[in-house]
Amino acid sequence: MENRQTGIKIMARLIKILKPLSPIMFITITFGVLGFLAAISITTFGAVAVAAKLGINMGFSVSKAVSIIIACAILRGILRYVEQYSGHYIAFRILAILRDKVYKALRKLAPAKLETKEKGNLISIITSDIELLEVFYAHTIAPIAIAILTSIIISTVLFKLNPYFGILSSVFYITIGYVIPVVLSKLGNKAGIEYRNEFGKTNSFLLDSLRGIKEVLLFGEGEKRLKEINDNSDTLNSKLKVIKSHEGLIKALTDVTIMISILTFLFAGVVLYKNRILNLGEVLVAIVLLSSSFGPVVALSNLSNNLVHTFACAQRLFNILDEVPAVNEIEGEIELVTNDITIENIDFSYASREEKLLRNVSLQINKGDKLAIIGPSGCGKSTLIKLIMRFWDVKSGSIKFGNKNINSIPSKTLRKNQSLVSQETFLFNDSIENNIKIGNKNASHERVVEACKKASIHEFIKTLPKGYETNVGELGGNLSAGERQRLGIARAFLRDAPVIILDEPTSNLDTLNEAVILRSIKNECSDKTVIMVSHRKSSVSICEKKVYATEHGITTFKR
Repeated sequence: MENRQTGIKIMARLIKILKPLSPIMFITITFGVLGFLAAISITTFGAVAVAAKLGINMGFSVSKAVSIIIACAILRGILRYVEQYSGHYIAFRILAILRDKVYKALRKLAPAKLETKEKGNLISIITSDIELLEVFYAHTIAPIAIAILTSIIISTVLFKLNPYFGILSSVFYITIGYVIPVVLSKLGNKAGIEYRNEFGKTNSFLLDSLRGIKEVLLFGEGEKRLKEINDNSDTLNSKLKVIKSHEGLIKALTDVTIMISILTFLFAGVVLYKNRILNLGEVLVAIVLLSSSFGPVVALSNLSNNLVHTFACAQRLFNILDEVPAVNEIEGEIELVTNDITIENIDFSYASREEKLLRNVSLQINKGDKLAIIGPSGCGKSTLIKLIMRFWDVKSGSIKFGNKNINSIPSKTLRKNQSLVSQETFLFNDSIENNIKIGNKNASHERVVEACKKASIHEFIKTLPKGYETNVGELGGNLSAGERQRLGIARAFLRDAPVIILDEPTSNLDTLNEAVILRSIKNECSDKTVIMVSHRKSSVSICEKKVYATEHGITTFKR
């Protein structure tokens, strides 16, 4: 469940992340303020030069005013460069920091929580959402500080020129830089969150469509799928339209307020001039100074448009960082005396289901046992082995591994003593050898070849032009389902863990290769504990012990 946070809390958390880079941010803000003051000085001293040319005593000659204008123009470029350079340095460092935080959070959430996540939505958060947050650090925090400091300095100068000018300028700066964006941003917050969520859903649907393009075309679902994509795009555009309307309203109000402020200054200046409080040159300088000083606060006002997206992205990011793992990892590493597995009266149900999938299940698996769990799809077979591997924690009862409750065994130890071959073997876009070496990154090439021979895949690999250096492609797309599964089995052999868990290991193999693999498992794993899950009795012929899962949704086991 999402924990919706206020804009102030979100901004506070975002700024807290910036703490290690605060010295660089100080440089960005300092040079930003000086840069804007240089830019404002160009037009202001232009007014001074005009007044001096008209014969009004402004304390500066025309030549001196022109010299200051030239100096400020040169400084403006230098100061702007340093501001932008340091700001973007922060932005790119923040990208690395945020992604590191997300990856660490996902590492804690894996694998249980990630099985329920929409992959496209997750990719959207890691890529586009975090990249938009980079804009917040590069073009939001510094501009806020720059706008505040610059406005204070200009208001002080105007106040010294005349208190009315100082007070009026402060009111307009606050209105443009704070009142308008804050009040109107409340109207756009909901639209921003809805847009980012819809953006994530659209990504997920599009990714799903691309992965399943073969099935879509094969079963004539192309038009339907295209219509759904267009409908998602229309929905996304409607959410964006609300945000754009909000942006237009802010810009319009900002421009109107600036015009009102200039007219107000003009009126006040005329009154002060008629009353001989200020001369014509001072009035001209005041109006030009105000008119040229709105840059920082206008930038601040425009930030509210970005903040709508920023806060929505930050909320989605913090939802991941704040998510509580289904299983808390245990640090350290120990040696297990035995690999016996004892399952006592366990119950389990998924959060998304009301009924219990496993109820009062008990099993004893001794070291060296070859156990088959047989049953129809959906009865809880795969769930049981995931509980044995502690992807989730049981609701009640206990699972002991080596006479120790798995809740107290260090995660590294548990993973080291178990090896899983799942129904769908995931392959990275890398060479065959590197994909197999995931089972043991320190294994020699000879050991990789030996594992492949056991998995009946070595002869096939030899026929490839690059052999073991052949790239498998994205998601193993250059290989067939059976070839991918045999590589997964080779990984398990290379892992050489005392407990091998096989979840439908031969589901993608033909009868001949299935027989070869089963014979290899029987011969090579004689001293190991093997737990094999299948819905086919023929696939578990090598197992001496068999239990049968029955009653879909409320699982009991019978020998």
